[in-house]
Amino acid sequence: MKQYIGTKIINAEPMTRLEYNQFRGWELPADENGEDPGYLVEYTDGGKANTEQYAGYVSWSPKDVFEKAYRPISNLTFGMALEALKKGSKVARTGWNGKGMFLWLKPGTIVNSECCKDPLLKSLADANGGEVEALGTICMKTADNKVLTGWLASQTDMLSEDWMIE
Repeated sequence: MKQYIGTKIINAEPMTRLEYNQFRGWELPADENGEDPGYLVEYTDGGKANTEQYAGYVSWSPKDVFEKAYRPISNLTFGMALEALKKGSKVARTGWNGKGMFLWLKPGTIVNSECCKDPLLKSLADANGGEVEALGTICMKTADNKVLTGWLASQTDMLSEDWMIE
């Protein structure tokens, strides 16, 4: 078998194996320890709901397995923040001085010449048969409510573990 690593956003709350079985209305099997610590996990990115209490698919995970796979959506590494950006989330650093600052990923697209307001971009599109490919970029909402296109991470940003999902 191949090995895989994944990144996804889930909802979870601490719950013992017995509490989860009681929540589902199940009898705890005789060979299982009801005091095993763990988490009730709700997957919100797919899977049909399997309880009336939650909109997503719900399961239980042992504490040690869960904590090896998931972290809170704060105190993330830069790599985890990048993965969240790629999945459509906004991210920010708790260490940023400005209030309300965050990043998002603006995906690449094809820009048609007639839609171009920038003269240079229009001339590039015209020279390329009427369209030009605009590559994806990371954008920032600044503290003074402006947009910075093409944000670049500093070494401090890349090495910090105070990233969070907005």
